[in-house]
Amino acid sequence: MFKIGAVTLLLSAVLIAGCDTIGVFEKMESFSNHEWASSNRLSFSFDIADTASFYNVYVVLRHTDAYHYNNIYLNVTSIIPGDTAVTRQHNFVLANNKTGWLGAAMDDVIEQRVAVNSSPVKLKKGSYTVMLQQIMREDPLPDMINAGVRVEKVIQ
Repeated sequence: MFKIGAVTLLLSAVLIAGCDTIGVFEKMESFSNHEWASSNRLSFSFDIADTASFYNVYVVLRHTDAYHYNNIYLNVTSIIPGDTAVTRQHNFVLANNKTGWLGAAMDDVIEQRVAVNSSPVKLKKGSYTVMLQQIMREDPLPDMINAGVRVEKVIQ
């Protein structure tokens, strides 16, 4: 009886872990006084060795419940190995009128993990740099605790 339960538990754990992601890189930068000035351009660098896998790239934002916008506009600059810097403007939706904040909340802190790419992508081997700059009309942007980048390898 004990062996069947242990085997079932082990098999369940393997199946759940088999369709997951592995965090390859995650780094956050904090903002003093919980304000993100547009002049404070964050830079994050990471290396990719596995070119056969697919990856998800996220911008991770932590803000207080007092943040008074449903979105945030960011310039996201990517420097890909052997290529020039490319900057794209993103409008990341953080809340909606029906359910409120879309991220995970703990007390008055909301963590948002918003995808930069719409589906998993293959990445070249080498060093990458991702830069984040807030471009909201309010400057500095209040109630922002920290921001960062997360890269996950998709396990199939």
